[in-house]
Amino acid sequence: MTDTPTTETPSTDRVDERPATDGAPSADDVAPAASGDAVTVEHGELVGPEGEGGAAEVVEEPETNSVTEPAKVMRIGSMVKQLLDEVRQAPLDEASRERLAEVYERSVVELSEALSPDLQQELQLLTLPFDEDSIPTESELRVAQAQLVGWLEGLFHGIQATLFAQQLAARQQLEQMRQLPPGAQPGMPGQMPQQQERPGTYL
Repeated sequence: MTDTPTTETPSTDRVDERPATDGAPSADDVAPAASGDAVTVEHGELVGPEGEGGAAEVVEEPETNSVTEPAKVMRIGSMVKQLLDEVRQAPLDEASRERLAEVYERSVVELSEALSPDLQQELQLLTLPFDEDSIPTESELRVAQAQLVGWLEGLFHGIQATLFAQQLAARQQLEQMRQLPPGAQPGMPGQMPQQQERPGTYL
């Protein structure tokens, strides 16, 4: 008998020719790129991602101790001061004292309308009303008007101090803007002053 040679059939298993991906990070393993421009606002100040304070833009707080109509307050203050001078210089009859009491009370009302709520409360606590059953005496009128004039003078000094502080802050902000590099804007987080580039020395 003649042995029939057997022919080996090649394996039909297909070899995956794709490049091995062992050690390559998957999509889930890739962390998203951290954005360096993200900022948060804490207590009215711009803060960087790690709590670094940048050039902050302060959130404005509600106004206190403010005067909504400065010109009106100054006019009423000048009028009350002039009336106080009149009371000191000449004796007043009953009708004049009654009239001055009405002007005084009306002046307090008009002043309150031109002030912030906290100043309104302070003014109401300091200005005591006259007795409705009797006409105030000259002494009572002088004391009340002198008290109001003194309070207004203190208010004017406060306004002047506030205006001076605002002018100083604006001047400082202008100086800072002049020192910024071209094209930069004040208040940008992570902003550094412009530096001259120098070639490094390598050994």
